[in-house]
Amino acid sequence: MLEIGSIIDGKYKILNVIGKGGMSVVYLAMNERANKQWAIKEVRKDGVQNFEVVKQNLIVETDLLKRLNHPHLPSIIDVIDGDGTFLIVMDYIEGNPLSKAIKNSGAQNQDDVIEWSKQLCDVLGYLHSRKPPIIYRDMKPSNVMLKPDGNVMLIDFGTAREFKSTSVADTTCLGTQGYAAPEQFGGHGQTDARTDIYCLGATMYHLITGHNPALPPYEMYPIRQWNPMLSSGLEEIILKCTQKNPDDRYQSCAELLYALDHYQDLDIENKKVQSLKWKTFIASVILTLVMLLGTVGFTIALSMQTSSTYEYYMNQAGNSMNEEESAQMYKNAIETDPSRIDGYSALLDLYSNNDFTADEYESFKNILNKDNYEEIVKSADPAAYADEIAYPLAENLYFNYGSNNSSGIDTSARWFKKAAENSNDEHIITRSQLLYKMVDSKKNLGTVGKNGDSVVSYIDYWNQLTQLATSDLPETENLKIALHIYNTVAMEIYNNNDSFISGGVTQSEYLAELDKLAGFVEQAHNSTLYTESADKDTYDALILNCNNAIDSARAALTKKAVGDNSSASVWG
Repeated sequence: MLEIGSIIDGKYKILNVIGKGGMSVVYLAMNERANKQWAIKEVRKDGVQNFEVVKQNLIVETDLLKRLNHPHLPSIIDVIDGDGTFLIVMDYIEGNPLSKAIKNSGAQNQDDVIEWSKQLCDVLGYLHSRKPPIIYRDMKPSNVMLKPDGNVMLIDFGTAREFKSTSVADTTCLGTQGYAAPEQFGGHGQTDARTDIYCLGATMYHLITGHNPALPPYEMYPIRQWNPMLSSGLEEIILKCTQKNPDDRYQSCAELLYALDHYQDLDIENKKVQSLKWKTFIASVILTLVMLLGTVGFTIALSMQTSSTYEYYMNQAGNSMNEEESAQMYKNAIETDPSRIDGYSALLDLYSNNDFTADEYESFKNILNKDNYEEIVKSADPAAYADEIAYPLAENLYFNYGSNNSSGIDTSARWFKKAAENSNDEHIITRSQLLYKMVDSKKNLGTVGKNGDSVVSYIDYWNQLTQLATSDLPETENLKIALHIYNTVAMEIYNNNDSFISGGVTQSEYLAELDKLAGFVEQAHNSTLYTESADKDTYDALILNCNNAIDSARAALTKKAVGDNSSASVWG
């Protein structure tokens, strides 16, 4: 075990033990430099059989979480692979698992269960929308943390997997008996999004009744058999979620979320009222028709059509093979409910698939400006607005804005500023501040203030560039953005080489920075993000651009050095 008070990796101070499992210990730690608390999960070789297998599973889990960003998911901050121990540094989630709430007070309040279920439905829908989709497979109360603010976080991704459309069945039986769907146990088909819907239904059942489906009588009865006061609409939803045949369940989290939002419409009592209202309406229509017979220009428009809901549009957009049609469906969803983040995020992802064009930016900006939508979504969740709209939009403008990117870089500044001001993510705040400063510096390079001094010196700009390019970019951002950043830094070195030299950058500093960039590009080329990518052509083009930019910068430096040696060298 780690010693209380010890410093890990030079920055994490162990404060105390906050949890223990069969093969791991979880500590509360403090990063004193950042003044922020983290949780550190330790798995020791001497406490685990088949340590290497467990370690590989943990690596898969951490790699999976690193690529995700959702308010109901923890973030992985660091992985420390030591001698005989494996440490995972992650968000510290204050609160307790829902299993503890059931243990302490039994069946939970119906309104709370519905609200938690909607949040879990939202996060599962986010996982299923990844490319390829991620199937969680182990939803249960002990894997859901209830925070003091009443919101929930989904933890423990040890059984999650990426969906493979070519597979007919799962080769491994993973999940928790009682909560797991039939297809999770070999020979019953492949797990997909509907598997998670079953597990969520079983979790709702346990929360609302207090009866664990993994214990006798090993069966999920209609919930009102345990408590007649519960909603018949919620009972209908849980029964549909937990059908043995996946085709009989909700087919997507969007469908389930819509049902949870309208569970009262499914109540038997409400159906009776609606039926009575409908009969009264029909009678009044017939009476009106009789009264209006023979009137010139008489028109009847009595149609039964389903209202255009947010979930319907999101489903239509996701299923469309036409990018323009998908974009319009996402816009329709946003107009239906401008406070929800996923419509904007999905539209931005769609536009980011290739070069982010000026027309796409105008289209995205117009939807944000429509009827104050930007302020509405920002007010609903400022951190999500920063992390899923402002920051990725700024990155696209800075790195991925067509062939002529000067206007995109200038425009990115205000979005980086918004991201830094509203995010709770340290990484996003730090990088947004740095890139905002770089945009501002680039505008003011070489200009002189009222006192005669440079507004921004080239040595300051050099220091900002060298801070921007780091080895962890492919994991903390993504491979495409990382390669864009390496290329940008190399090109800026090339374009400003005379000014950097005059500003005091030495030849060894130049060459060291270019060597570092070349190493980062090679590392990215050898990474699993590249080797497992289905779009190697795009990455090959970016890698070639990076290497060409680095070679050009080296050539310019060599030419400069040779020229300087013929007279008085600036480098001495």
